[in-house]
Amino acid sequence: MRLSHLGLPVSDVLRSQGFYASYFGFDPDTATRFEDDTVIIRNADGFDLAFHPVARVDPQPEFLHFGFRLASAEEVRGVRERLEADGSTIIDRWDEPAYVGFKVLDPDGHRVEVYWEPPQAGQL
Repeated sequence: MRLSHLGLPVSDVLRSQGFYASYFGFDPDTATRFEDDTVIIRNADGFDLAFHPVARVDPQPEFLHFGFRLASAEEVRGVRERLEADGSTIIDRWDEPAYVGFKVLDPDGHRVEVYWEPPQAGQL
């Protein structure tokens, strides 16, 4: 069993589509709009983000987040630098030998974690 999609309430579908395409590899050419105006886009791993338009996105509990694991600490630092240079809000950061990561707010305030950690024994 594999998690294959995540639905997010968003105030501006195109803005969210651009954010996730620019920093997280989601392909806007895969965008499919449904009758309720939800738009789904996919990344190269086959994971779908479903953006559902709402008038206002309510604040979420601070612990609520989702994340992207990257292949190296350098990749994590590179994404963080791009987001910072573009004015995104970084809310947490870690740079330790066994964990490099950060959390960023997307345009609607959803917390997104980006991280790398070395493989554990028995992990691929």
